Amino acid sequence: MKSVSISGSPRENVGKKDAKAQRNQGLIPCVIYGGQNQKTFVVEESQFRNLIYTPEVKYVELTIDGNTYKAVIQETQFHPITDRLLHVDFLEVVDNKPITIEIPFKIKGTSPGVLKGGSLQKRVRKLKVRGLLENIPEDITADISNLDIEDVIRISDINIDNISIIDNPNKVIVSVNQTRNVVASNDAEEGAEEGAEAAE
Repeated sequence: MKSVSISGSPRENVGKKDAKAQRNQGLIPCVIYGGQNQKTFVVEESQFRNLIYTPEVKYVELTIDGNTYKAVIQETQFHPITDRLLHVDFLEVVDNKPITIEIPFKIKGTSPGVLKGGSLQKRVRKLKVRGLLENIPEDITADISNLDIEDVIRISDINIDNISIIDNPNKVIVSVNQTRNVVASNDAEEGAEEGAEAAE
């Protein structure tokens, strides 16, 4: 998984009034927990551009007051009207302790079912996984080259070494559905065959 470096400054005052004043200065109140001590701090809003406003999932090399921590975003809060970032919770990554995180789900290949006129349905954009940080990939990719019409890929069909997917194993994440065009084509073929048999 890729990383991004962010630096923050300790936050001495943690009241709502202080948080508002910090945001007016372009600073985002944050907290990091999961390690030995919880820490509150502020980060310049511009530093989140390559972390939050991107489809990629990255972990953070977070430097606060001269100390650096590995962390992942646990929760973000946005203003309900302006959609401006208000607060970020970080989870500190502790050595040999698994973390839970969502990573992008992608597909590759060409489905024979789609070539026949079927409709490809990718039902999830991300998958929640659990494992050690060093084992978590940038994304999970499924090959659809063998998917015919009415075929599906389920969570249980995805296997990654040292990583668990946190979801129902029977959940369908990709399917090739039959469309009206396919049904009409099949009906036409059956009609032609029946007509040929009648002629004989």
